[in-house]
Amino acid sequence: GVGPSDASPDEGVVEDLPLIDEKAVEQLTEGLISHYLPDLQRSKLALQELTQNQVVLLETLEQEISKFKDCNCILDINALFSEAKRYHNKLVNIRNEMMMLHEKTSKLKVSGINI
Repeated sequence: GVGPSDASPDEGVVEDLPLIDEKAVEQLTEGLISHYLPDLQRSKLALQELTQNQVVLLETLEQEISKFKDCNCILDINALFSEAKRYHNKLVNIRNEMMMLHEKTSKLKVSGINI
């Protein structure tokens, strides 16, 4: 014969489950949603505000970075001008030396010494 060990383990389980009350499930769902939804909506608004603030912060940082880049360009230009000034001074000194040498050679020519 068929003993208790021959019966399927799932046999009889369906009959043991209580009937599910759809209205109760709906009310529990609504209760759960109404409990958590306000907090979730506040969190959503806070995250949106945070995201907007981050966008503003990023734009401000980009502006500051471009200012620093402009400063670096100005420093480069200043270095270029000071280098140009240095070379100009060298040229002025060379010209003065050449004029002095020209005067000396002219005096020597006047004295009758051929160079």
